[in-house]
Amino acid sequence: MISLNDYLYSGDTVLKILKKYTRDLQISAEQNRNEVDRLHCVFLKRISDLLEHNDFLTAQSQKIREFYKYMAKEYSQLSFTFKGRIKSLIRAETKFNGYIVEYIYDYYTDHGDYPPLEELKQKLNGFRDLIAYRIVISMPKCHIRDDREREKEEIRNLYAIANVLKDFLEERGFRAEPAFGVKESTSSLLSESVRQYYRDYICHAKRDGYRSLHITFFDESAKCYMEMQLRTKEMDDIAEIGPANHLGYEKKQESERARRDAVPAGENIYFDEACERVRKLQELDLAKVDVNMFSAADNNLINDGCGLYRGRLILPYEHLSRFQNDLID
Repeated sequence: MISLNDYLYSGDTVLKILKKYTRDLQISAEQNRNEVDRLHCVFLKRISDLLEHNDFLTAQSQKIREFYKYMAKEYSQLSFTFKGRIKSLIRAETKFNGYIVEYIYDYYTDHGDYPPLEELKQKLNGFRDLIAYRIVISMPKCHIRDDREREKEEIRNLYAIANVLKDFLEERGFRAEPAFGVKESTSSLLSESVRQYYRDYICHAKRDGYRSLHITFFDESAKCYMEMQLRTKEMDDIAEIGPANHLGYEKKQESERARRDAVPAGENIYFDEACERVRKLQELDLAKVDVNMFSAADNNLINDGCGLYRGRLILPYEHLSRFQNDLID
Protein backbone atom coordinates (compact mmCIF):
# COMPACT_ATOMS: atom_id res chain seq x y z
CA MET A 1 0.00 0.00 0.00
CA ILE A 2 1.29 3.45 -0.96
CA SER A 3 1.00 6.23 1.62
CA LEU A 4 2.06 9.87 1.86
CA ASN A 5 4.46 9.01 4.71
CA ASP A 6 6.70 7.16 2.25
CA TYR A 7 7.59 10.48 0.55
CA LEU A 8 8.21 12.77 3.52
CA TYR A 9 11.92 12.06 4.05
CA SER A 10 13.41 12.97 0.67
CA GLY A 11 14.12 16.67 1.20
CA ASP A 12 11.89 17.48 -1.78
CA THR A 13 9.46 20.38 -1.94
CA VAL A 14 5.81 19.80 -1.09
CA LEU A 15 4.86 20.08 -4.77
CA LYS A 16 7.41 17.44 -5.84
CA ILE A 17 6.28 15.13 -3.05
CA LEU A 18 2.67 15.60 -4.06
CA LYS A 19 3.39 14.85 -7.71
CA LYS A 20 5.43 11.72 -6.94
CA TYR A 21 2.82 10.41 -4.53
CA THR A 22 0.02 11.06 -7.05
CA ARG A 23 1.97 9.42 -9.88
CA ASP A 24 2.73 6.25 -7.93
CA LEU A 25 -0.77 6.06 -6.48
CA GLN A 26 -2.21 6.38 -9.99
CA ILE A 27 -0.06 3.49 -11.25
CA SER A 28 -1.10 1.36 -8.28
CA ALA A 29 -4.78 2.27 -8.73
CA GLU A 30 -4.71 1.20 -12.38
CA GLN A 31 -2.89 -2.04 -11.63
CA ASN A 32 -5.32 -2.96 -8.84
CA ARG A 33 -8.42 -1.41 -10.43
CA ASN A 34 -8.96 0.52 -7.22
CA GLU A 35 -11.72 3.06 -7.90
CA VAL A 36 -11.25 4.90 -4.61
CA ASP A 37 -7.53 5.37 -5.22
CA ARG A 38 -8.36 6.74 -8.67
CA LEU A 39 -10.63 9.29 -7.01
CA HIS A 40 -7.91 9.90 -4.43
CA CYS A 41 -5.55 10.86 -7.26
CA VAL A 42 -8.09 13.35 -8.63
CA PHE A 43 -8.26 14.90 -5.16
CA LEU A 44 -4.46 15.15 -4.94
CA LYS A 45 -4.27 16.71 -8.41
CA ARG A 46 -6.72 19.40 -7.31
CA ILE A 47 -4.32 20.31 -4.51
CA SER A 48 -1.40 20.37 -6.98
CA ASP A 49 -3.32 22.72 -9.25
CA LEU A 50 -3.97 25.11 -6.36
CA LEU A 51 -0.30 25.14 -5.39
CA GLU A 52 1.13 25.34 -8.90
CA HIS A 53 -1.34 27.67 -10.62
CA ASN A 54 -2.35 30.11 -7.91
CA ASP A 55 -2.24 33.45 -9.76
CA PHE A 56 -6.02 33.58 -9.36
CA LEU A 57 -5.55 33.85 -5.59
CA THR A 58 -4.34 37.42 -5.94
CA ALA A 59 -7.61 38.47 -7.59
CA GLN A 60 -9.65 36.37 -5.19
CA SER A 61 -7.99 37.75 -2.08
CA GLN A 62 -8.46 41.30 -3.35
CA LYS A 63 -12.21 40.69 -3.51
CA ILE A 64 -12.13 39.33 0.03
CA ARG A 65 -10.20 42.46 1.02
CA GLU A 66 -13.15 44.56 -0.16
CA PHE A 67 -15.29 42.92 2.51
CA TYR A 68 -12.54 43.64 5.04
CA LYS A 69 -12.73 47.34 4.10
CA TYR A 70 -16.52 47.21 4.41
CA MET A 71 -16.26 45.75 7.90
CA ALA A 72 -13.64 48.30 8.95
CA LYS A 73 -16.17 51.00 8.11
CA GLU A 74 -19.36 49.38 9.38
CA TYR A 75 -17.95 47.62 12.47
CA SER A 76 -15.34 50.11 13.64
CA GLN A 77 -15.74 49.13 17.29
CA LEU A 78 -14.71 45.54 16.58
CA SER A 79 -11.23 44.15 16.36
CA PHE A 80 -11.02 41.44 13.71
CA THR A 81 -8.68 39.44 11.51
CA PHE A 82 -9.02 37.98 8.02
CA LYS A 83 -6.93 34.93 7.20
CA GLY A 84 -6.84 32.71 4.13
CA ARG A 85 -5.10 29.44 3.49
CA ILE A 86 -4.83 26.44 1.21
CA LYS A 87 -5.35 23.34 3.35
CA SER A 88 -2.06 21.68 4.24
CA LEU A 89 -1.08 18.49 2.45
CA ILE A 90 -1.01 16.42 5.66
CA ARG A 91 -4.42 17.63 6.84
CA ALA A 92 -5.99 17.27 3.40
CA GLU A 93 -4.69 13.70 3.14
CA THR A 94 -5.91 12.92 6.65
CA LYS A 95 -9.34 14.37 5.91
CA PHE A 96 -9.78 12.45 2.65
CA ASN A 97 -8.94 9.13 4.27
CA GLY A 98 -10.83 10.04 7.42
CA TYR A 99 -13.99 10.51 5.34
CA ILE A 100 -13.58 6.99 3.96
CA VAL A 101 -13.16 5.53 7.45
CA GLU A 102 -16.07 7.48 8.91
CA TYR A 103 -18.52 6.76 6.09
CA ILE A 104 -17.78 3.02 5.88
CA TYR A 105 -17.86 2.68 9.68
CA ASP A 106 -21.20 4.49 9.99
CA TYR A 107 -22.73 2.47 7.14
CA TYR A 108 -21.42 -0.82 8.55
CA THR A 109 -22.70 0.04 12.02
CA ASP A 110 -26.18 0.85 10.68
CA HIS A 111 -26.52 -1.93 8.07
CA GLY A 112 -24.04 -4.65 8.99
CA ASP A 113 -22.66 -4.40 5.48
CA TYR A 114 -20.47 -2.11 3.37
CA PRO A 115 -21.71 0.85 1.29
CA PRO A 116 -22.00 0.52 -2.48
CA LEU A 117 -18.92 1.83 -4.22
CA GLU A 118 -20.85 4.53 -6.07
CA GLU A 119 -22.22 5.92 -2.80
CA LEU A 120 -18.72 6.05 -1.31
CA LYS A 121 -17.37 7.80 -4.41
CA GLN A 122 -20.17 10.35 -4.28
CA LYS A 123 -19.32 11.07 -0.64
CA LEU A 124 -15.69 11.68 -1.56
CA ASN A 125 -16.63 14.25 -4.19
CA GLY A 126 -17.90 16.63 -1.51
CA PHE A 127 -14.70 18.47 -0.59
CA ARG A 128 -15.23 22.23 -0.78
CA ASP A 129 -12.72 23.64 1.73
CA LEU A 130 -9.28 23.21 0.14
CA ILE A 131 -9.29 27.02 0.05
CA ALA A 132 -10.69 28.63 3.19
CA TYR A 133 -10.91 32.15 4.57
CA ARG A 134 -11.60 32.90 8.22
CA ILE A 135 -12.99 36.04 9.83
CA VAL A 136 -12.39 36.25 13.57
CA ILE A 137 -13.99 39.09 15.54
CA SER A 138 -13.58 40.43 19.06
CA MET A 139 -15.28 43.18 21.05
CA PRO A 140 -12.60 44.99 23.14
CA LYS A 141 -13.24 45.16 26.86
CA CYS A 142 -13.13 48.95 26.76
CA HIS A 143 -16.59 48.83 25.21
CA ILE A 144 -18.20 46.11 27.33
CA ARG A 145 -16.66 45.02 30.61
CA ASP A 146 -19.03 42.20 31.51
CA ASP A 147 -17.87 38.95 29.89
CA ARG A 148 -21.33 37.54 29.28
CA GLU A 149 -22.68 40.72 27.74
CA ARG A 150 -19.57 41.04 25.58
CA GLU A 151 -20.01 37.48 24.30
CA LYS A 152 -23.66 38.17 23.43
CA GLU A 153 -22.65 41.29 21.52
CA GLU A 154 -19.91 39.45 19.64
CA ILE A 155 -22.34 36.72 18.57
CA ARG A 156 -24.91 39.33 17.54
CA ASN A 157 -22.27 41.01 15.37
CA LEU A 158 -21.14 37.67 13.97
CA TYR A 159 -24.62 36.85 12.68
CA ALA A 160 -25.05 40.42 11.38
CA ILE A 161 -21.86 39.96 9.34
CA ALA A 162 -23.12 36.58 8.11
CA ASN A 163 -26.35 38.21 6.93
CA VAL A 164 -24.56 40.59 4.54
CA LEU A 165 -21.62 38.41 3.45
CA LYS A 166 -23.51 36.32 0.86
CA ASP A 167 -24.89 39.21 -1.20
CA PHE A 168 -21.64 41.19 -0.89
CA LEU A 169 -19.53 38.40 -2.41
CA GLU A 170 -22.13 37.38 -5.00
CA GLU A 171 -22.01 40.93 -6.36
CA ARG A 172 -18.28 40.30 -6.93
CA GLY A 173 -18.42 37.04 -8.88
CA PHE A 174 -18.92 34.40 -6.20
CA ARG A 175 -21.89 32.02 -5.95
CA ALA A 176 -23.07 30.77 -2.58
CA GLU A 177 -23.63 27.02 -2.38
CA PRO A 178 -26.67 25.70 -0.44
CA ALA A 179 -25.81 23.66 2.67
CA PHE A 180 -28.71 21.26 1.94
CA GLY A 181 -29.86 21.24 5.55
CA VAL A 182 -26.50 20.29 7.07
CA LYS A 183 -26.25 21.94 10.51
CA GLU A 184 -29.11 24.26 9.58
CA SER A 185 -29.22 27.30 11.85
CA THR A 186 -31.96 27.72 14.44
CA SER A 187 -30.78 31.19 15.47
CA SER A 188 -33.25 34.06 15.18
CA LEU A 189 -30.23 36.29 14.46
CA LEU A 190 -29.62 34.69 11.06
CA SER A 191 -31.75 36.05 8.23
CA GLU A 192 -34.13 33.64 6.49
CA SER A 193 -32.74 34.76 3.13
CA VAL A 194 -29.29 33.29 3.90
CA ARG A 195 -30.17 30.51 6.37
CA GLN A 196 -30.06 27.74 3.77
CA TYR A 197 -26.45 28.57 2.88
CA TYR A 198 -24.86 28.36 6.33
CA ARG A 199 -23.71 25.40 8.36
CA ASP A 200 -24.18 26.66 11.89
CA TYR A 201 -21.79 25.07 14.37
CA ILE A 202 -22.81 27.66 16.96
CA CYS A 203 -26.34 26.29 17.23
CA HIS A 204 -24.93 22.79 16.63
CA ALA A 205 -21.68 22.90 18.59
CA LYS A 206 -19.48 19.80 18.34
CA ARG A 207 -18.73 17.67 21.39
CA ASP A 208 -15.22 19.11 21.60
CA GLY A 209 -16.65 22.63 21.85
CA TYR A 210 -16.02 23.66 18.24
CA ARG A 211 -18.28 26.56 17.18
CA SER A 212 -18.25 28.50 13.91
CA LEU A 213 -20.38 29.60 10.95
CA HIS A 214 -19.43 28.07 7.60
CA ILE A 215 -20.55 29.06 4.12
CA THR A 216 -19.20 27.76 0.79
CA PHE A 217 -18.82 29.81 -2.40
CA PHE A 218 -17.90 28.95 -5.95
CA ASP A 219 -15.51 31.50 -7.46
CA GLU A 220 -16.81 31.97 -10.99
CA SER A 221 -13.60 33.58 -12.27
CA ALA A 222 -11.21 31.03 -10.74
CA LYS A 223 -13.57 28.06 -11.23
CA CYS A 224 -12.97 26.70 -7.74
CA TYR A 225 -14.73 26.40 -4.40
CA MET A 226 -13.77 28.21 -1.24
CA GLU A 227 -15.12 28.20 2.30
CA MET A 228 -15.68 31.18 4.58
CA GLN A 229 -15.60 30.64 8.35
CA LEU A 230 -16.88 33.22 10.83
CA ARG A 231 -15.90 33.02 14.51
CA THR A 232 -15.46 35.05 17.65
CA LYS A 233 -11.99 35.07 19.21
CA GLU A 234 -13.15 32.68 21.93
CA MET A 235 -14.48 30.26 19.30
CA ASP A 236 -11.21 30.53 17.39
CA ASP A 237 -9.17 29.80 20.52
CA ILE A 238 -11.18 26.64 21.18
CA ALA A 239 -10.67 25.52 17.58
CA GLU A 240 -6.96 26.36 17.33
CA ILE A 241 -5.47 25.90 20.80
CA GLY A 242 -8.30 24.39 22.84
CA PRO A 243 -10.19 21.10 23.11
CA ALA A 244 -11.14 21.08 19.42
CA ASN A 245 -7.45 20.89 18.48
CA HIS A 246 -4.54 19.66 20.61
CA LEU A 247 -6.43 18.53 23.70
CA GLY A 248 -8.75 16.42 21.57
CA TYR A 249 -5.90 14.70 19.72
CA GLU A 250 -5.80 11.55 21.89
CA LYS A 251 -9.59 11.26 21.79
CA LYS A 252 -9.48 11.42 17.99
CA GLN A 253 -6.93 8.62 17.97
CA GLU A 254 -9.10 6.57 20.34
CA SER A 255 -12.07 7.12 18.04
CA GLU A 256 -10.09 5.94 15.01
CA ARG A 257 -8.91 2.83 16.87
CA ALA A 258 -12.50 2.07 17.93
CA ARG A 259 -13.62 2.28 14.32
CA ARG A 260 -10.77 0.05 13.22
CA ASP A 261 -11.70 -2.56 15.81
CA ALA A 262 -15.39 -2.44 14.89
CA VAL A 263 -14.90 -3.35 11.21
CA PRO A 264 -13.34 -6.77 10.50
CA ALA A 265 -9.89 -6.46 8.93
CA GLY A 266 -9.53 -7.81 5.41
CA GLU A 267 -13.19 -7.46 4.41
CA ASN A 268 -13.05 -4.00 2.84
CA ILE A 269 -9.82 -2.84 1.23
CA TYR A 270 -10.94 0.80 1.06
CA PHE A 271 -11.53 0.90 4.81
CA ASP A 272 -8.32 -0.99 5.62
CA GLU A 273 -6.07 1.23 3.52
CA ALA A 274 -7.71 4.48 4.66
CA CYS A 275 -7.35 3.42 8.31
CA GLU A 276 -3.68 2.64 7.82
CA ARG A 277 -2.99 5.96 6.07
CA VAL A 278 -4.73 7.90 8.85
CA ARG A 279 -2.85 5.94 11.52
CA LYS A 280 0.52 6.63 9.89
CA LEU A 281 -0.17 10.35 9.66
CA GLN A 282 -1.38 10.52 13.27
CA GLU A 283 1.79 8.82 14.47
CA LEU A 284 4.12 10.84 12.24
CA ASP A 285 7.14 12.23 14.07
CA LEU A 286 7.39 15.67 12.48
CA ALA A 287 10.86 16.26 13.92
CA LYS A 288 12.17 13.51 11.62
CA VAL A 289 10.43 14.75 8.49
CA ASP A 290 12.71 16.14 5.76
CA VAL A 291 10.71 18.43 3.49
CA ASN A 292 12.10 21.60 1.93
CA MET A 293 11.05 24.74 3.87
CA PHE A 294 9.77 22.70 6.82
CA SER A 295 11.32 21.94 10.20
CA ALA A 296 10.07 20.88 13.61
CA ALA A 297 11.64 20.50 17.03
CA ASP A 298 8.75 18.20 17.96
CA ASN A 299 5.06 17.82 17.13
CA ASN A 300 4.21 21.12 18.80
CA LEU A 301 7.12 23.40 17.87
CA ILE A 302 6.87 23.68 14.10
CA ASN A 303 8.25 26.13 11.55
CA ASP A 304 6.21 25.48 8.42
CA GLY A 305 7.28 27.59 5.47
CA CYS A 306 5.74 25.41 2.78
CA GLY A 307 2.21 24.52 3.91
CA LEU A 308 3.00 20.88 4.69
CA TYR A 309 1.32 20.83 8.11
CA ARG A 310 -0.25 24.20 8.86
CA GLY A 311 -1.41 25.17 5.38
CA ARG A 312 -0.26 27.69 2.77
CA LEU A 313 -1.11 31.22 3.91
CA ILE A 314 -3.00 33.32 1.36
CA LEU A 315 -3.67 36.53 3.22
CA PRO A 316 -3.47 38.10 6.66
CA TYR A 317 -5.42 41.27 7.43
CA GLU A 318 -5.82 42.68 10.91
CA HIS A 319 -8.12 45.47 12.03
CA LEU A 320 -7.80 46.91 15.53
CA SER A 321 -10.79 48.72 16.96
CA ARG A 322 -10.14 52.42 16.52
CA PHE A 323 -11.57 52.91 20.00
CA GLN A 324 -9.69 50.11 21.72
CA ASN A 325 -7.51 52.48 23.75
CA ASP A 326 -10.52 54.32 25.17
CA LEU A 327 -11.11 54.15 28.90
CA ILE A 328 -7.62 52.88 29.74
CA ASP A 329 -7.31 52.64 33.51
